Amino acid sequence: MSRPPYKPEEYLNFQDPAIAAQQKAALDKVRAQFGKEYPNIIDGKEVVTAQKLASINPSNLSETIGTFQLSTQSDAEAALNAAWKAFESWKNVPPAERAEYLFKAADVIRKRRLEINAWMISEAGKNYLEADADTCEAIDFLEFYGREALRYAQPQPLTKIDGEDNSYFYVPLGAGFVVTPWNFPFAILAGTAVAPIVAGNTVVLKPAVETPMMGWLFADIMREVGLPAGVLNFLSADPLEVGDFLVDHPKTRFVTFTGSMGIGLRINERAAKTQPGQLWIKRVIAEMGGKDATIVADDADIDSAVKGTVAAAFGFQGQKCSACSRVIVDEKIHAEFVEKLVAATKALKIGDAKDDAIAGPVSSLKSEKKILEYLEIGKSEGKLLTGGKKVDELNGYYIEPTIFDDVAPTARIAQEEIFGPVLAVIKAKNFDHALEIANGTKFGLTGALYSKSEERLERARNEFFVGNLYLNRKCTGALVDVHPFGGFNMSGTDSKAGSRDYLLLFMQGKSVTKKVS
Repeated sequence: MSRPPYKPEEYLNFQDPAIAAQQKAALDKVRAQFGKEYPNIIDGKEVVTAQKLASINPSNLSETIGTFQLSTQSDAEAALNAAWKAFESWKNVPPAERAEYLFKAADVIRKRRLEINAWMISEAGKNYLEADADTCEAIDFLEFYGREALRYAQPQPLTKIDGEDNSYFYVPLGAGFVVTPWNFPFAILAGTAVAPIVAGNTVVLKPAVETPMMGWLFADIMREVGLPAGVLNFLSADPLEVGDFLVDHPKTRFVTFTGSMGIGLRINERAAKTQPGQLWIKRVIAEMGGKDATIVADDADIDSAVKGTVAAAFGFQGQKCSACSRVIVDEKIHAEFVEKLVAATKALKIGDAKDDAIAGPVSSLKSEKKILEYLEIGKSEGKLLTGGKKVDELNGYYIEPTIFDDVAPTARIAQEEIFGPVLAVIKAKNFDHALEIANGTKFGLTGALYSKSEERLERARNEFFVGNLYLNRKCTGALVDVHPFGGFNMSGTDSKAGSRDYLLLFMQGKSVTKKVS
């Protein structure tokens, strides 16, 4: 069966009162289910553990989303063994049949879209549009990677020679460990799980401890569409208990990780060490974050630049690896830009995500503590223009959207990833200086330039060293197969999620030659 060409899913318009009411009704249904317990899924079986993990609503700390399992190393071993057992048959399933599971799951997600949004609003603290964009991206990954599997299954072109019949095709790697983040708890989880699966591999999937519900929902959906037992094993666990264990394990064939630079480097280093009995060099696919900059040139449309900067810096409380955490402004327009930037930031509504507040909570107590520490650092490194503190009157992890001005390019708040609603304004002497500042970190994920000059836009295309560059628009909001996503330097392995290269990371090429007379 041929499929129509892939196109990204369209977001819902929550400005429409009828659509907003539908989302609120879905939230009411989900909130009525708070507090239930959810098992692991290992080899198709529901498994519970002695120790438990509670998922807390970051918007309201009095509410428990659900109770999940706190797995041990023996649970992790069982999940990895189940994945290898399933691999023996899954690797032989035709690509078209494997892809069909993805297409069916995409259909289920479409039908349950508002419900999934509601769980994400509750567990991750996203507003309605941010949650819907996350759910849509999960659908996009399923639809796109399914089609990519079909494309890679086609005969691969080779140069012909007389006397031989040659073929080249791709085979899967084996069983791998998928470690997913809390900030895109459904989209990235779905994409990093199904890409290896549709390529013929099997996985142990560990969601972030902050958002296990989103992992459970996806695992349960894959079970609903009939994915064979053991192909996807869902394991809720503390990373300190099972993370190193599965990364080090000689049977782990690959690790895909999205998260902080520190953990990504730790995984890369540990995976590089060959363990007794290990038969391969482990593959590591890592997306590790950024210190993303927006350059506002002296000829920029200032109002457009302000709007894009505020959206990129404070959308989902700045908790995106693509978020704008530095805005580099030409000194000639600095005063006007900053005045408008502060006004737009002060207008952001802070409140509970269930009420569709633009500025909701940060993810956890751990995140809150880290951000508050950086706020104190920022007060000594720059001039506080707005924000700068926790919102004490709300029962959640709320921090005011914060702007520091007069920040030096080498300051800690201009160099280190904060992962929160904190923006550093850096003044540039000219465009050359702005590019120098933008490239002056160890990261290289996203960046943006606002300018009316085609010459400057072309220079940025060539000289602004990031994996995803946006010209005259915000530096967040990558779409699958529209903006293949991944960064340079310490931003990761530039795996380019949502690209036509991505499935190659989970396959290996095999060349077969047959002599003919």
